[in-house]
Amino acid sequence: MVSNSILLKNGIILVHDENDHITPIKSDLLVVGNTIADIRPHIDASSLDTIILDCTRKLVSPGFIDTHHHVWQTQLKGRHANDTLLDYMPRGNSTGALYNADDVFWGELGGCLEAIDGGTTMLVDHAHITHGPLHAPNAISATVSSGIRSVYGYCDTPNVTSWDPLTFAPSTPDYFDSQLADLAKQQPFGDGRVQLGLAFDSFFLPKEMVIERFEKARSLGIKLITSHYVRGAVFGPHSLVELLEAYGLLGPDILLSHASNATTNDAVLLTSANAHVAATPNTELQMAHGFPVSFRDDLHAVASLGVDCQSTNPGDMLTQMRLALQVARGAYNQPFIDVGKNPNVVKHTVESVFNLGTIKGARAVGMASHIGSIAVGKLADLVIFDGESPAMVCAAEHDPVTAIVMHASVRDVETVIVDGKIRKSGGKLLAVQGLNGEKMEWNTVAEKLIESRVRIEAEYRKIDMKSATVRIMDIFQMRPENFVDSP
Repeated sequence: MVSNSILLKNGIILVHDENDHITPIKSDLLVVGNTIADIRPHIDASSLDTIILDCTRKLVSPGFIDTHHHVWQTQLKGRHANDTLLDYMPRGNSTGALYNADDVFWGELGGCLEAIDGGTTMLVDHAHITHGPLHAPNAISATVSSGIRSVYGYCDTPNVTSWDPLTFAPSTPDYFDSQLADLAKQQPFGDGRVQLGLAFDSFFLPKEMVIERFEKARSLGIKLITSHYVRGAVFGPHSLVELLEAYGLLGPDILLSHASNATTNDAVLLTSANAHVAATPNTELQMAHGFPVSFRDDLHAVASLGVDCQSTNPGDMLTQMRLALQVARGAYNQPFIDVGKNPNVVKHTVESVFNLGTIKGARAVGMASHIGSIAVGKLADLVIFDGESPAMVCAAEHDPVTAIVMHASVRDVETVIVDGKIRKSGGKLLAVQGLNGEKMEWNTVAEKLIESRVRIEAEYRKIDMKSATVRIMDIFQMRPENFVDSP
């Protein structure tokens, strides 16, 4: 649905102040082009070519910002419900080698659309799917088609050269550097919505090569570099934060996913550098990464939230927000319970986790002046919730932030606006462009995804995953004695 302007009439608008406190105000909101042009009661749009949305008893929220997501994995959904991180590495990560370029398009499009369906308007895509020269261009094309805002993290993905035994190419593909440079020159994509980032995990390389890769990315105008950081038995106890600091690379353009078991010194360095972390509670709790750091006292100031594995987790931020909040509350309460006491307060609030999914996510990607909150002059990335749904009724009237954090689901997301364009309306995703530019409704995209999954699954079943897991342990020099059935 396209128009020069959109008028949201009589909604309950969630407005942040300078201290991140949220005040619900009953007002109209006018979008002109891709920008919020006015917020006040009784806006008259009779002279404009305007789409008018009746938002009576509806909640108008900033769009959610997902700061860590492997979007391409849609065809692998359902595969990892009982997997550890070690299980996931060959069955999930490495299985990207089975995708052809068309598979990447459909997986990426499906993941982006699931995100929009749940109210996510911006995501950071750690796209470790560069298994061929057409993979990244197809993924970017799908991202643009979906309508979402994104930082596409172009990734030096370990390319599988053999499954028996599992073997990776010894070096970066020949096309990597030139394609990175070409994409950097072409960006931004999709009328400015999709920017190029760098997703980098190859810290095993010599120091000078790591520094060269970061400096090259920055010289190309790449404004965000993201890496995984999980201290523990799988990847070892070393500090990636200290390594980045020692290499002179730690800065405000660094976004580390997880930061599980980060040291106190890590927290000091990250905060001092204004670098950020993306906690993904669903994955971290299942795959034994460690406790989510989203509410750690020394990291909360630089924390944000993400979905992580499209193959494992629901693609909406509502789930991650609720899980992050309640698990942090449980951890705070338990020491009281252990000594027969009871806490007098609930330490972590719904407002604080709402901010992790909105304005703090915007800060993590360096875009807080443009997205993450609702204000005149900001980009129009908005979510409209049905305040009269069975889940939201009464809660929306009493406390809109609580209604969203504690009661809402994807079903309650009625309308999603990204960059001033309606992408979901009446609870239904709008049509997008397919691989060849044809118009497609969601049911057709779903058919393409299922066809793609069937082909990938046939190849997957030929692989000895037990052998592949052993090889992963050898390649990453994991110590077998660290993997046990009881502590």
